Formats: sequence, structure tokens, C-alpha cells
Amino acid sequence: MIKYVINGGKPLYGSVTISGAKNAVLGIIPAALLVEGVCRIENVPRISDVSLWLDILNFLGAKIRFINPTTLEIDSTSLRQVEPNYDMMRKMRASYYLIGALLGRFGSARVAMPGGCDLGDRPIDQHVKGFQVLGAEIDVRSGIVHASLPSGLRSGHVYFDKVSVGATINVMLAAVRAPGLTVLENAAKEPHIVDVANFLNSMGADVRGAGTDVIKIRGVPKMRGGIYSIIPDQIEAGTFIAAVSATGGDITIDNIIPKHLECITAKFTEMGVTIIDKDDALQIIRDKPIIRTNVKTLPYPGFPTDMQPQIAAVLCLANGTSVITESIWDNRFRYVDELRRMGAQIQVDGKTAVIDAVPSLTGAPVCACDLRAGAALVIAGLAAKGPTELTGVHHIERGYENLVEKLRMLGADISVIDTPDTESVFRVG
Repeated sequence: MIKYVINGGKPLYGSVTISGAKNAVLGIIPAALLVEGVCRIENVPRISDVSLWLDILNFLGAKIRFINPTTLEIDSTSLRQVEPNYDMMRKMRASYYLIGALLGRFGSARVAMPGGCDLGDRPIDQHVKGFQVLGAEIDVRSGIVHASLPSGLRSGHVYFDKVSVGATINVMLAAVRAPGLTVLENAAKEPHIVDVANFLNSMGADVRGAGTDVIKIRGVPKMRGGIYSIIPDQIEAGTFIAAVSATGGDITIDNIIPKHLECITAKFTEMGVTIIDKDDALQIIRDKPIIRTNVKTLPYPGFPTDMQPQIAAVLCLANGTSVITESIWDNRFRYVDELRRMGAQIQVDGKTAVIDAVPSLTGAPVCACDLRAGAALVIAGLAAKGPTELTGVHHIERGYENLVEKLRMLGADISVIDTPDTESVFRVG
């Protein structure tokens, strides 16, 4: 077991380079199964979720090799196995993307229900609805989704009852090989959906309208190989914005797409943080007190749920009372008890959290319960007085590449320490 030890109270200065987008690569890697040829994928983040996906693809028979630390080749030409390992699939939220990819490639799939962070129920009803329009029969038994196409894959018109990133990507994966025109309405519009669509197009698919609420897909009989580079990670960039907003300082965030960050930067600007656009970089300056604000998470282009815990950590130090409303996930406030151990004053009622600012946070033993909660606790530790000892950091390493090293380069006092599993001084949960 490892933990992070953070000695807080140090402003952040310097430059940091953002890695490839976690949420994009987790859709693009399974999309490579649709391609009978070699896919070269650049700007791949080295995170544990990527490693798990590659283990799954290797189990299915794909040939995988790294050209360099961030460039990956996947050759699925000789793929034969259509039932991935159950234990592997249970570890990942994005596991359901294999349903769409395997339906599109082989016409059948048996995939475990998704795992990953516990943010509440992960219904796949919108996925099922889309697959049924495309001719699939779906049965869920003992935690396994059984999907088949008794009459083959067909095109169709899918109207999602609610905006769903996962369903949009999953049905898009299956539809790229369906003969005719498939239309997805009320589709999600997040940047990583556009990235998955652009990847598919670079491999020979015909997907139009990604980034709007209507996506049109003309099926193709076969997809060739090609080269594609993944977009920068919007949420990683937002996390560094939150970090310097909590600690104070002046940093430059390189390798970003400012348009993707507007839903985040607008809120931090409202909080009194200075943000300077430098084309493919942002300069973030926090040299005055944080102003309280209210936040409501919404589908893109609204404020992202994946930034909600991080901004909450910053608002603990604002100059008044802030209210956060979570409209996406049921269990997103599980991290609040850990922030309270550091002195935060937060009251939660259902999907609303009321944050009364405190003069400072105090370091304490805390545990990350999920990926973004872990990022929030790192931010709180960077701003706190005294040492913070953070366990459960395997959640953080699912989605952030070299977070500790990047923070050190900005002047943070943070280290990784191996501890025996039997050590009891650190409380879990």
C-alpha cells in the first residue's frame, strides 16, 4: 500500500504540461477493436485505467506495443475472443464500451457490468435502448450483459431519454459498422465524445455532428488503421487550476485547448482567480482572497461533475458561504467527511452541499474514496497547515499521470511512501 504525504502551505509556481485525456482514451482504446489494421494512438496518458484496458485487449487477442512512453500501437486484425475476463472488467467504469465495440465487430458480446469509482448506480438503460434500435437483443444475468444480433446490425434513429456520455459513445461504436444512416438525438456533447468520433473517422468511419446534440453516422463495412493523437485532459487542467487557486501562486498550464476549459475557467474567474489565455496555454494567478460562489454541475458545456470535489476543496477557503448542487451522480459528496477531518465546515443535504468558509484547513490522515475525491484531498492538503497523510491513492492513479511529480515541479512538498498493509495508524473510510 502507498500513501501521499503532503506538507501544505506552499504557493505553487512554474509550468506544468497536461497529459492526454483520460475520458477520451478510455473510449478510444476499445474503439480500436473495430479496426482491422494497426491503430497508432499518440498522447496516451500513462495511468492505471489505460494499463487495465490494454490487459483486457491483450486477453482478447489484440497485439499491443508502445512506440514510446505516450505512443501506442494496437492491432486487432486477428482478434478472436469475444468474452473478456470478468475480474478485469469489474475494475473499470468504462467496461461497457466493449459492448458497442464487440457488437460492431463480431455481432455479439458478453461483458461484465461496470465497476470503477462508486458514484451511485450506473444504469445502462440508455445503452440498451440504443443497441435495441440497432437490432440487438440484450439480457443481463448475474452481472453479465449478454448482447447478440440475431438478424444482424442495422441502422436506426435513437433518441436518448437523458443526456448520457457513456451511452452516446457506446451506441456510436456499434453504429459505425451498421449499414445505412444512424441518427443519435439528445446526444452528449463533451470534448471526449468529439475525440472518439474524430478517432473513428481517422480510421475510416463516417461520423458527423459530434459535439452537438444530433450525431449522424453512416455505417462502413470495414475500418482501416491510422494515426491519431488524443486531446489534452480538460479535468487534469482544471485540477491544477483548482490547486493553485487553493494555495495561491502563479503557474502556466501547457498543452491545453482553452475552449474545452471555458466551463471551468469561467467559474474560477468569478471566484477572483486571474486567468490569462496564451493560445495553447493558460496562466493562472491567485494573489488575492477567494470569492464565494455557487456551483451546479451539468452536462457539457456546463460545469463538469468531475471538477465538483476539486472546486469544493477551494471553496472551503473562500470568503463566505458557497452552495454546490450535484445534478449528475448520487454519491459524489462521499469525500465531504474527509474534508471535515481537515477542518472544513460542510453540510450535505441530498445533492446539495453548503460550504461555510474557514480561515484555514489543517492536515490530517484522510482516505480517497474515488478518483476526483482523491484529487480534492490532494488540493486540500496542499493548502492546509501541517502534514496530510492520504491513503487510497490508487484511485488517483487511475486518472492522473505523474501527479506527484508534476506538483513537485511546481514547488509542492508531496511525497509517495510505501507502507505495510497492516499499518493501522491511518484510518480508512
